[in-house]
Order: sequence, then C-alpha cells, then structure tokens
Amino acid sequence: MASGDVVEMVWDPVTRIVGSLGIYTKIDFSQGKVVECYSTSSIFRGYSIFMKGKDPRDSHFITSRICGICGDNHCACSCYNQQMAYGIHPPAMGEWIVNLGEAAEYMFDHNIFQENLVGVDYCEKMVSETNPGVLDMANKTASPHAADHGYATIGDIMRSLNPLSGEFYREALHVSRYTREMFCLMEGRHVHPSTLYPGGVGTVPTIQLFTDYLTRLMRYLEFMKKVVPIHDDLFDFFYEAIPGYEEVGRRRVLLGCWGALQDPKVCDFKYENMSTWGDACYVTPGVVVDGKLVTHDLVMINLGIRILLGSSYYEDWEGDEVFVTKDPLGNPVDVRHPWNQHTKPRPQKRDFQDKYSWTMSPRWFDGKDYLALDTGGGPLARLWPTALAGILNTPYVKSTGHSITIDFPKTATKGPASFEWEIPEWSNALERNRARTYFQAYSAGLALYFVEEALKELRAGHTQTWTPFKVPDEAISCGFTEAVRGVLSHHMVIRGGKIANYHPYPPTPWNGSVRDVYGTPGPYEDAVQNTPIFEENEPENFKGIDIMRAVRSFDPCLPCGVHMYLGGGSGHGKVVRRMHSPTVLPLER
Repeated sequence: MASGDVVEMVWDPVTRIVGSLGIYTKIDFSQGKVVECYSTSSIFRGYSIFMKGKDPRDSHFITSRICGICGDNHCACSCYNQQMAYGIHPPAMGEWIVNLGEAAEYMFDHNIFQENLVGVDYCEKMVSETNPGVLDMANKTASPHAADHGYATIGDIMRSLNPLSGEFYREALHVSRYTREMFCLMEGRHVHPSTLYPGGVGTVPTIQLFTDYLTRLMRYLEFMKKVVPIHDDLFDFFYEAIPGYEEVGRRRVLLGCWGALQDPKVCDFKYENMSTWGDACYVTPGVVVDGKLVTHDLVMINLGIRILLGSSYYEDWEGDEVFVTKDPLGNPVDVRHPWNQHTKPRPQKRDFQDKYSWTMSPRWFDGKDYLALDTGGGPLARLWPTALAGILNTPYVKSTGHSITIDFPKTATKGPASFEWEIPEWSNALERNRARTYFQAYSAGLALYFVEEALKELRAGHTQTWTPFKVPDEAISCGFTEAVRGVLSHHMVIRGGKIANYHPYPPTPWNGSVRDVYGTPGPYEDAVQNTPIFEENEPENFKGIDIMRAVRSFDPCLPCGVHMYLGGGSGHGKVVRRMHSPTVLPLER
C-alpha cells in the first residue's frame, strides 16, 4: 500500500433488504488499518409504536412483516410470547412441526447467504481483483479434503464460487429451492407463515408430510458432507496465505444467544419455569464473555437486557410510565428493559459527534458493565454457549463441554460422516463464516431427530397440533428464540385485553448498534475499527474487501450493493463511486 494521510471512505448503502446499512470509515493506508468506523441505519419503521392498542392475537401476523427474510422467526417468537401471556403450550406434535419449520429456515437461509452472497467475497473473481498474489498461491495449494468435495486445489474452490458460472454456486442455488420447500411443508408459506399460531400450528400431520420433508432432508445431509470440508479448506487457507488475517473483523468475545428449538417434553412457556425449559432448548441460551460462559439461565439473560440510546435519533423515556417493576418471580425490572421502553423518535441531521442512526444500543448488563454483545452472525454465538454448557445430547448432535459433534448417517451416495466444531481462538470474520457452515450441519442433524420424534407421536395417535386459549385482561410476557442472524426477543404488556407495550429486538439492533451513552461502539463498528488492510490495490482502486468481509461475516442480510466515496482532504482530492451488482459482477457502462 502506498503511504499517505488518513482517508475517509464510505460504503452506503451496504444493502440489506431495505438498503439501510452504511459503513463510514477512516483508513490509515500508511499503517494499513482502519482507525475509525461508524455504522448507520437510515430506516425507521416504528413497530413498537403501532403495535400499541392492537389485539395481541394479531401480533404474530404483524411482526412477521418486520422482515422479508426471517419473518418466520418473528412469527415463531411472537407465538412463544403469546403462549406465555395466555398460559398455554402447544401439543408435542405442534412443537415438533414448528421445530422442523425453523430448522429448515436455518438450512435455507444460511445456505443461500454463505454460498451465493458472502461466498462471493472469497471467489476467484473477487480474489483476483483484490489479492492476485493470494489467488496465485491458491492455484498451487492442494485441498486437504479434496477426496470429500472433489476440488483439487483451493483455486478450484474459489472458481466454484464465482457468481453464476461457478459449479458450487449454482448447486447451492438449487439447494435453496428444496430447503424452502421443506419450510413450506411445515409452516405453509415462506417467509410469512400461514399455519403458525399461538397454541400450535394448523399443519395436518401425516406420514406423507414427514416423508416429503425427510426425502429433501437426506439430500441436504449429503450436500453438507461436501460443504463442511469445502469451507474448512477455504478458511484455513486464508489463515495460511495471509499471516495476520485472524485480525480481520476481530473483536473481543462478547456473544449472546437466546436459545432456540423447544423441547415439548419440558417447555411449558411459563416464566416461572423459564430457566428450566431454556436449558432444554436444542440450541442452548447463553452469554459468553472472553470465552467463558457467564450464564445460560434465560431468566437472568432476560433481566440483563438494557436498551441504551446515546447516538440514536430518539428522545429518552426516563420519567415516563414504568410498565413493569418486577418480573413474575419478583425480580426487579430496570426502567431500560424492553418491557418499560418507550419509543420516541426525533429525526435530525446525521452528526457523528452526536446522533447518527435510527438503531438504538441494546446492551447486556452483567451487574457492572453494559456489554455490547454480538451474535457472531448467528451461528458463532449459538454454537459457542451450546458447546460450553455441555447439555445438548441427541442421537446426531451432541455438546461435549468444549465442542459440538455432528454425526450423519449414510445417504444416497455417501457413507456416514462425522464433524466436530471446536471453539475457536478468535471471534473474527473467518470464524463467523465457518460457524455458519457448521450450524447448517447442526440444523440438519437436529431436523433428522425432530422427524423421528414427530413420527413417534404420529404412530402413537397423538395428532393434535393446537391448544385453545383465552386472552387475559392483564399480562406481561416475553418470547425468546434465535433468528437466522442471532438473538430475537419479543416483550409484551397486555392491559384491558389489548397490547399496552410491545418491543421486538432482532439481531440487527444488537450487531448494528451505535455508540451508546458511555461511548461504547456497536459490534459492526468495533469489528471494523482496527481491522488490518491486506488488499493489494492502491487507494485509488481500493475495493475495501477486508472491511466488507468483516461486515458481511455478521450476515447483515443481503449485502448486494455498495457505493464508495473517497473523501476530500486526503491528498487525492477526488470522489470514487463504485457500483456493484448483487453478485459483484461488473455492471454495464
């Protein structure tokens, strides 16, 4: 890299489905690193405002529209929330069907993002444009697991990821089709479920239903026997080819997971029993700080949530009505907890020294510090506490206390296969991406178990899928699950049979949060700041691939377009505007 002054560079939008994520940086090319980063969101939607006064029975239909990618996760979370409020739980068959639908969503979404979106950052075309020396090395490096996936060199893997022309890229597109079909078999419609309700599901359980799901699942298992070794080879190569690459997107290990996929034999959705049924989840909840599992108690996790402001376009609600002072167990509830939040938008000009985003700053209070937890893109924060807790024990997926083992049976053309995800040394871009692949295999293994359990219920004649309920006049409730990209919670207060307060918190407000009242940056900001620059291009042709790999490793939802501005005052004195298609193919000019 050529030496020079600190240069301001902007990627806005790094699009999600609404194109609202902006990354504003200052890069010191003489030192080869990012020295400052701000993330912004320019979209305000206000679900917490217009949910007030609604019939709580409508909340899952409304909140599923928060997102066009993980709407089913919101729908499921809202149903969990309502089930607590109504004092009910679904029959076992209903819960197994929900679990099968949500597992299919993990398989679908992680596949299409990993191979068709973030995977492009590691394809031959991208590497040739940003690090040609690395591509040359890749073409000469044999793949350690070539016998498992069929690609002789790392360069061959990179070529297979080229958009549209790459063999593996196209195969993954096909997989996304039948995994979506798996989801629709269970929840009716993707991505806004039509058969998922509080109390259970409207899906009719039959042998044909589960057979249709299972035949597709077995194809996915066979696919994963190829996918896991491909990504292990690719990501291990980057560590070898670029010494120091572990620092790209690295931040302190501060991970949060709210648990997912309920065990119907344990879960009754009562708050008083939440610590017990939380531990029984097939994804263990937990907060991991500096590699240590601080807690896996879902009640303690709930009570530790705080919503801070600082750099957000909102007025503080201190002094406003407090809805909940104690939880159902008698524990005190903080005024900054979602149960007590008031949303008071105040639009204003963006000012990086003051207010600059619509994203608030969720934090987890450990009794001393307000921790800016991230979700590791979802999978990293799910696998880490599950591995450490050592609770999960199913025929196909097990937690060992230090790792997670996944055992697949024989499939159509491949024999049995075993994988082990081991807790990594770092929380960085490559490990977030690696965890995404392993969690696909994890979800597939659990789905195989869920099918077996659902068939047992069916053969025993237990076909009921829904529990009736009545809406109470007064209630407080919460729902916890894992959206594809990480933690998801819904908190509700009911008064007079109507919603008095409702706050959904998906993963993006956590990962994309901004500097809070204490000056603590959010995870995107923190991960990009101090990220080293390994790209071989000069500043005039800089693409920012290391920065984009850091941001996209969090899976901020369909990052399909980038605009870049090369700021004045850097000695270059010009603006560079780069337009990228969703697949990073060059646009016509």
